[in-house]
Amino acid sequence: MKKAVYLDTTILSYLVDEREGIRNFIDVTKNWWNTQRKYYHLFLSEDTMVELKRGKYPNKDKALKEADKIEILGRVENIDRIVGVYIENHLMPRKFEGDAFHLAYASFYKVDFLLTWNCNHLANANKRQHIRIINTRLGLAVPEIVTPLELFIEEEK
Repeated sequence: MKKAVYLDTTILSYLVDEREGIRNFIDVTKNWWNTQRKYYHLFLSEDTMVELKRGKYPNKDKALKEADKIEILGRVENIDRIVGVYIENHLMPRKFEGDAFHLAYASFYKVDFLLTWNCNHLANANKRQHIRIINTRLGLAVPEIVTPLELFIEEEK
């Protein structure tokens, strides 16, 4: 059975980006997309779609086209409650509520991995213990929060 991967907004936006300043992230994202996604069951959330549509970044139409091919997790009442707890406990800043939503979806739906390039609020070793504590208190799963660099399966030759 394939493991589940929740994609945050950075993955799809970097997949279609062309800016030289983030070229390494773009290249890794494209490599992961082209060689690794077949090994996983991919998910987005309704909130990811909203962020993608509102965002200002190159090739937005291409990102939305790719997003339309991915299963979307519905927003249930518990998601808002979880986000509130994350913010109240300073796990995520109110200013970056979208990050709290990504973590809430991945946790609530028991997704194995939350894939992101957001290393400030999500894929951050200094946050892992806090996330584990809050999610355990809430009775939620704790997804592995990783960048595409960390989610490669070695292909047999």
